Amino acid sequence: QVQLVESGGGLVQAGGSLRLSCAASGGIYRSYTMGWFRQGPGKEREFVSAISWSGGNIIYVDSVKGRFTISRDNAKNTVYLQMNSLKSEDTAVYYCAAVTRPFLSTLPRDKNVYDTWGQGTQVTVSS
Repeated sequence: QVQLVESGGGLVQAGGSLRLSCAASGGIYRSYTMGWFRQGPGKEREFVSAISWSGGNIIYVDSVKGRFTISRDNAKNTVYLQMNSLKSEDTAVYYCAAVTRPFLSTLPRDKNVYDTWGQGTQVTVSS
């Protein structure tokens, strides 16, 4: 059974940076599509970014393009989200998610496609 554990959240001033990590255990991590989602106060969970099993394909929601970078280290079973130039509207609980169907050829934005989730990590950006 795959488990995902996020870390790296915290409180940061607007314009600052944070790097989130998501460590996977169990399963065959290197074959999974990985994604980051976030859920702000009173909002639905929204897609942020996804990375293919190989790391060769990446997508972002428009609001974070140029500021966030997703990456993965398959040797460490870890996916990262580097967040720069943070804004107050980035305040949310950030979730790591996996599609455990191996070697998926697409990058889904739909949260319902992801079958495994971490517990979330809080990111608070003060203005």
